[in-house]
Amino acid sequence: MKVTILGNNSALPTYERHPTSQIVYVHDEPIMLDCGEATQIQMQRYGIRWRNLNHIFISHMHGDHYFGLPGFINSMSLLGRTTPLHLYAPAPLEALIQHIMDVASSVLSYPFHFHALPDGAGTLVDNEQFRVSCFPVEHRITCHGFVITRKTKGRKLLLEKCREYEIPAYYYDKLKKGEDYERKDGFLVKNEWVTELGPKPKRYAYCADTLYTESILPYITGVDTMYHESTYLENDIEKAIARFHSTAKQAALLAVKAQVQQLLLGHFSSKYRELEAFKEEAGSIFRNAIITEEGQTYEI
Repeated sequence: MKVTILGNNSALPTYERHPTSQIVYVHDEPIMLDCGEATQIQMQRYGIRWRNLNHIFISHMHGDHYFGLPGFINSMSLLGRTTPLHLYAPAPLEALIQHIMDVASSVLSYPFHFHALPDGAGTLVDNEQFRVSCFPVEHRITCHGFVITRKTKGRKLLLEKCREYEIPAYYYDKLKKGEDYERKDGFLVKNEWVTELGPKPKRYAYCADTLYTESILPYITGVDTMYHESTYLENDIEKAIARFHSTAKQAALLAVKAQVQQLLLGHFSSKYRELEAFKEEAGSIFRNAIITEEGQTYEI
């Protein structure tokens, strides 16, 4: 499980930084979180392919988080996409996209499914590979964060033990699910004899534009990696509060309280050309704080 940053700036693109977008890979399947302006250009620049991209999640209706979406949706159609695309976003975005398609007489080449985000928290996707849930944050308008959980593939097989107990290979999937095996001679092979616990599920929390708030702790506590906006440094905390954003220090404090293993910082204000101060400010509180760089991929 890993995440590639396509855009790590706030509203205005500047200093070679672009509005928010990132791709999370779960078992090699890409998931897009937000789609700011120039996202599809960034995808081309960093070799991100869209053909396996089936799920896009938009946190809120501020343009730096979705202005790249209409063009990207249309580009995939022009390039002959045929597989369905699922968009999870605030309800008003559906009519806006439809209007853009209508005024241009555009007809998509693939099935497009819109799913409105709930008012509060909820599960959006739950399949064999991963689960995506959302939770409310505190921003100037309704805004959601997301938690992506990579599911395990069951218990880990002890192959030598499986062969020792003469278990056929076709039964291995059932062993991974925790089932026992009864041999033809009636001997019952207990699951714990031939398997062990597999790796625990990986979890990634995406905390979109938000004030510092501990109300989200029930949703993010214990995740492996947390992305949290850090639009400002602490000496601009009054701006952060007035504009419903957070500082690098606040993001680090939340990471400590949430007991996460890794903190990714992003959504930097365009007033800052250099970002080293963000690393120093957050790192003084939470050691494993990382200033994200566009095009870089981070293991979760």
